[in-house]
Amino acid sequence: MINGKRILALVPARSGSKGLPGKNVRPLGGKPLLAWPIEAARASRLVDDVVISTDSAEFAEIAERHGARAPFLRPAELAADTAPSIGFILHALDTLEAAGERFHYLIVLEPTSPLTEGTDIDAAIERLDAAAGEADALVGVTPMVTQHPAFFVRIGVGGRISPYGAADFANLPRRQDIEPVFCIDGSLYLSTVEAIRRERSFYHARTIGFETERHKAFEVDDLVDFLCIEAISQNLDVIRAASDKA
Repeated sequence: MINGKRILALVPARSGSKGLPGKNVRPLGGKPLLAWPIEAARASRLVDDVVISTDSAEFAEIAERHGARAPFLRPAELAADTAPSIGFILHALDTLEAAGERFHYLIVLEPTSPLTEGTDIDAAIERLDAAAGEADALVGVTPMVTQHPAFFVRIGVGGRISPYGAADFANLPRRQDIEPVFCIDGSLYLSTVEAIRRERSFYHARTIGFETERHKAFEVDDLVDFLCIEAISQNLDVIRAASDKA
């Protein structure tokens, strides 16, 4: 709770992943992937309740063992890979409100971004609440450096490359001169419940960005992503020590 406003952490974990079958319960660091955001939410000082939205009784049971509540199962039509996220979000809010449980803020924490921590959650909530007069939503973003669009190229006839955003290669900017840009990274999504109902999205004119540490911005879409995150998770102490010295 912050300033009398209750906060719900919602962890989505459907069972039909195609890119990496069973990824939401795939073991990472000795615990299933879906346990990571649950434990991060439970480590938060501000989150009042942690609920899983899943279509799988097995996933629900696993989530409960790691500290989430599973008061409902998600309908099959909201668990298809083509189903928009707003469907399961509104289903969760409606189901909880029907049981008398109301919240001011909703934060969605996906198992595919397992390195988000409780301190990140609290910082994000405090940031949005402080900006209440100007913003209703907040999403995690990470700086684009090596993949900055200023250095994008097209592939043309014969495989020859040309700059995407400049007349020729002689006019490419120096790296230190480019405007900083950011990518939405999936690490967390936060909104007032009123705004998510009104806008049916976390992205609108009153959304602000929350800059994420680079190592927390990785997402699990396939096996390569998972292996990268696994390596990062095994070296978090080294990463934190290096960050403290910077």
